[in-house]
Amino acid sequence: MAEIVTRSLIAEAGLDDRVTVSSTGTGDWHIGNPANAGSVRALSARGYDGSRHRAQQLTAANLADYDLLIGLDTANVADVERLLQRHNDERRPQAALLRDFAPAGPPGLGVPDPYGMGDDAFEHALDLVEDACRGLVDHLRIHLQPSS
Repeated sequence: MAEIVTRSLIAEAGLDDRVTVSSTGTGDWHIGNPANAGSVRALSARGYDGSRHRAQQLTAANLADYDLLIGLDTANVADVERLLQRHNDERRPQAALLRDFAPAGPPGLGVPDPYGMGDDAFEHALDLVEDACRGLVDHLRIHLQPSS
């Protein structure tokens, strides 16, 4: 959900020529699979197209492809941090929690995983994702200005 929403907001902000968004998981159990049907339904109901998404994995080998790695919960961020500890490249990406970009709300909160739950849980997760992604895009807009 976060990749699809962020891509849309990046395009609306006119940053799509400067920002590339890619969704990767820290585990290998879903590689190549489409997004969960509940996620696709929730996204579709709000005008997003999640049908082409396919899962891929973040590995130590592709860390250098990223400037910013965002986890949806604290376990994801911890997994990313463990990968980064083994990454000796001087161009080390930053890791952050998605909801820390949300304009309101306390830091340190994750997006609850709606997997195996009803449509309401996917809608709630998408509410949280959209709010945080708006804050993320605002953050990127400020940090990608020519003087920064």
